[in-house]
Amino acid sequence: MSKTTTSVVNNDALPSGNGIEAAVSITSGGALLSRMKAIGIDYIFANSGTDFPPVIEGLAEADAKNIDLPEAIVITHESAAMGMAHGYYLGTGKTAAVMAHTNVGLANCAIGAINASIENIPMMLFSGRTPTTEQGRFGSRTVPIGWGQEMRDQNALVREACKWDYELRFPEQAVETVDRAKALAETTPRGPVYVSLPREVLCEPCPADQLGSPAIMVAPQPGIDQDAIARAAELISQADNPVIFAQRGAGGADGFAALAGMAERWGMPVCQYWAVRLAMDLDHPMAAGNDPAVLLETADVVLVIDSLAPWAPDKHKLKPGCKVIHLGQDPLFSKVPVRNFQCDLAIAADVQPGIVALKAALDELELSEKAAPRRAQWAARNEANRQAVLASAEADGAGGITKNLVSLCLSRALGDRKASVLSELGCPPAPMALNHWQAWYQEPHAGGLGWCFPAALGMKLGTPDRTVVATMGDGSYMFSNPVVCHQIAEALDLPILVIVLNNAEWGAVRQSVLDHYPDGYAARSNRMPLTQLSPVPDFTHVAKASRAFAARVEQAADLESALKEALKQIEQNKTLAFLDVVVSR
Repeated sequence: MSKTTTSVVNNDALPSGNGIEAAVSITSGGALLSRMKAIGIDYIFANSGTDFPPVIEGLAEADAKNIDLPEAIVITHESAAMGMAHGYYLGTGKTAAVMAHTNVGLANCAIGAINASIENIPMMLFSGRTPTTEQGRFGSRTVPIGWGQEMRDQNALVREACKWDYELRFPEQAVETVDRAKALAETTPRGPVYVSLPREVLCEPCPADQLGSPAIMVAPQPGIDQDAIARAAELISQADNPVIFAQRGAGGADGFAALAGMAERWGMPVCQYWAVRLAMDLDHPMAAGNDPAVLLETADVVLVIDSLAPWAPDKHKLKPGCKVIHLGQDPLFSKVPVRNFQCDLAIAADVQPGIVALKAALDELELSEKAAPRRAQWAARNEANRQAVLASAEADGAGGITKNLVSLCLSRALGDRKASVLSELGCPPAPMALNHWQAWYQEPHAGGLGWCFPAALGMKLGTPDRTVVATMGDGSYMFSNPVVCHQIAEALDLPILVIVLNNAEWGAVRQSVLDHYPDGYAARSNRMPLTQLSPVPDFTHVAKASRAFAARVEQAADLESALKEALKQIEQNKTLAFLDVVVSR
């Protein structure tokens, strides 16, 4: 159905012989698709509907005319499509497209758009729009849902989560609209964009002469405010107790290395409180664990790196006179209505170049005499805490299986593999050996459940040589549309390891209740209301329905061998491996 030749991006012209020169016109549906390929979109995750005839015809027409297209993949639920586009970007740094069916399909995309928005994940979201006309035009309404899916403002379903939205009105707009959508999605702060596609417009012919032309616009590259970097370096160098908070990683391998070197040289502990991506090796001497209170009680300068909520203001307080620096592509998080963290200096920059620039500025300054004793103090404290975490997880093996024990055993089983672990209320990171910038991804802070499984599939699609592990709670697994995700894994040959940590409850809800009412009636009851998921289905049958390897683990003694067998299955048999692990509450 589609061609998978090398994509052409930015200002490179399409190679000769791709069929565009010979095509005088093409349906605007076909033009939309071929233009996406021309500017670097390699995958479209699609769930088709009755608005798709011009899209499907466009695929066939472009194929017949030998015009390059993105690979259009059938995804049988829109939430999975959005999760795959999210994970694909995390794995590759490349934008993908999602196509959904009118308003109902778009509604299923909304949670994924919310997740992508808060995490600055670029993606191009399209959905059909029910025909406006009842008769007289090619593409007019033909079935009752053409009336049933009519909305006054379909774009409003995802408008707040998208950076930009538009409805395609004329066929000749197809090329320009695609170019603008991609450029805006990839402009910092990055995020999803949405275009509504009326069926009548997609059915109309579109000139083909612009399909292979250079993009009319591209995303600007964010710069570095050197004066702000210099001011930040000065504050850090003169501080008695500078500390770092990071939630969304270091942006890449260079940023990961620069942060480690900067923290080591200046003796700055790094707290990864509720981290969604890894910023520092958990065994690094300056990796300070997840408790903000320990760092903030003495800090006089705080560097906050791309952190939505670096600490909890209700629980954690800054010292009087403490200076706070925020660095990130949107350091004040302009899309969040209420976020009033102190900010004395804001540095708007992509995270990796920002960290690298800050390290370079600090390297030019004379090292404070306070750095060495500070480094030694924090290294000793962090090492003691690290060993306590590992010992506690190890001790858990004497009883029932805990989440911490699963993390420890998974880390051992992975060994020196270049692996990425995605977790959605699944394995906690603290007991694991996580030592590279792509080692860890946690659920978005928006909390749209069902993210982990499809995101892992998207990451595996984009990085087929990487070992990808998806760990999640039983509730998150059910939210992921598991039948859909297992079908995708089999259809696309995506051998990942899926681990469900099964406690038969909404564990996050239970914990929230205990945080608010530690001595309340619910805490004292044997069954906390509105949190129980019993009876839990036998999830192994769901996985086996798509020919996956599946096993249930109930005893701690069986855990490590089960993990090793599962990894063997994905590496040797190239099939998804599924473990349903019963964990204690």
